[in-house]
Amino acid sequence: MAVAAGRCRCESAGYNPTMFNLHARTAVFDVDGTLCFDGWSIDDRILAAIGECEGAGLHVVFASARPVRDLLPVLDGAFGSATLIGGNGSLVSVEGRVRARAAFDPAGLDALMEAVGRYRATYLADGPWDYAYTGPVDHPILSRVDQGGLARRVELAELPEVVKFLVVGASDMVGIAEVGRGLGLTVNHHLDEAIIDFAPGSTTKWEALTSMGIGEYTAFGNDINDFDLLRNAERAVRVGAHPGLDDVAHVSVAADPEAVANEIALLARAARALV
Repeated sequence: MAVAAGRCRCESAGYNPTMFNLHARTAVFDVDGTLCFDGWSIDDRILAAIGECEGAGLHVVFASARPVRDLLPVLDGAFGSATLIGGNGSLVSVEGRVRARAAFDPAGLDALMEAVGRYRATYLADGPWDYAYTGPVDHPILSRVDQGGLARRVELAELPEVVKFLVVGASDMVGIAEVGRGLGLTVNHHLDEAIIDFAPGSTTKWEALTSMGIGEYTAFGNDINDFDLLRNAERAVRVGAHPGLDDVAHVSVAADPEAVANEIALLARAARALV
């Protein structure tokens, strides 16, 4: 469905969301809330449409807040040649090789941990593969952590480096978010889930893409951590109606597997027209 007039940067230019020319040869997909709606799997219709994109010659990239470890079970072996961006840009996997491309520096992590103590915060901290967790055993985030049983839960000090830090509870969530911003971290406060996502420095999905030399792409996303990803895309598709993406989306579709699959199929058809 198209968003209301004046709410989408494309409409004032006469943009037609169902007919478009495509130049970019890379398609970037956020996962949770964009492709995955149950926290565990991706609908077969969406998988088939992404397969059409690959068949049309597009390079497929999955870019998620999840670490790469937690992307693999959701993809369930599909798209083995796809590039994976995890931790909102702090991790990348190319041809199955995972590397950390951004991590907290020791001084910055120490300062963040001081705030954790001050605000009695609980957290999920990810290393390149393993993780540390201090939150409640019934927190919803645990349903998305290490679903494939691929990692170890360890103490924070046992992680070789910390690439992503998620606060799942605190006496003052706004206060600890402000501390993170003051430290120069990238901070995404997800009010709907009552969690705060901290990433090192200016780390974003878009920044990770550019570090790999990908400058032209189309993108699908649903949340505020997709803002830069959509803002810099040749074609930006918002899934759902997050108001923070009003000014960067070219077109919006319902957060529904059939609607998303249809939009991805449009992308595949546009890509085939270039072949």
